[in-house]
Amino acid sequence: MLPSDPRQQRHFLKFRLAQAYRIFGKYGYDEGVAGHITVRDPIKNDCFWVNPWGLPFKLIQPENLLLVDHQGNVQEESGPNRLLNKSAYMIHAAIHEKRPDVVCAAHAHSLYGRAFSTLGIPLEPITQDSCAFFEDHVVYDNFKGIIDDHGEGQAIAEALGDCKAAILKNHGLLVATRSIESAIFFFISLEKCCRVQMLADSAAAARNIPLNTMKIDAESARVTAVVNGSEKAGWFSGRVEIQLLEHEEGISSLAPRAD
Repeated sequence: MLPSDPRQQRHFLKFRLAQAYRIFGKYGYDEGVAGHITVRDPIKNDCFWVNPWGLPFKLIQPENLLLVDHQGNVQEESGPNRLLNKSAYMIHAAIHEKRPDVVCAAHAHSLYGRAFSTLGIPLEPITQDSCAFFEDHVVYDNFKGIIDDHGEGQAIAEALGDCKAAILKNHGLLVATRSIESAIFFFISLEKCCRVQMLADSAAAARNIPLNTMKIDAESARVTAVVNGSEKAGWFSGRVEIQLLEHEEGISSLAPRAD
């Protein structure tokens, strides 16, 4: 539960966002300077917090984060390194502007998501876990190079629609959810589901098993998605990742209060 005071909310969300980056770093989702996670600011609703360009995910702390508006202007509340990743701004500004329900969006060039994205196909509901994305993810197949204009970011946001995830062909994965915790979990799960899909497809091909026999029927997949694909399920599962990080780092599970 977020604090009622917007200043406390901002303090907590920055604390949690920095944790999300360190979790992504732990799992190797960073690729050089590529990748970004954003959270909508509770005080300036037309702004979001994002990492400064060039700082490793594993090193990110709340005081490093940048506050950026939808026009790409870095705000005074930002950390000292104010180098902004232009691609991060183009993608996330479009999503936060189009989707007022989205609190957190995460995009990274993770290994298995990137490999699966080259196929240009959606995930099939072949496991209980992949059902979480059944009818709730899209494939964006219009890769045009590094994103450096508003049009590309708007196109990704349009393609995402009301879904919580997108597979960006030849690029990577994207999730957009109502909490940082659920964004953490659903990104991790989407990455694993991409890996499982490729492993299952390879095993089926080696054994001459028709791919359509592996799929869960639509009705069962839809019923399963209502449970494990919900925001509540994502938030609760994401909390597990945060508890593990806090245990590893030896810190309190509560963010320190703002002054």
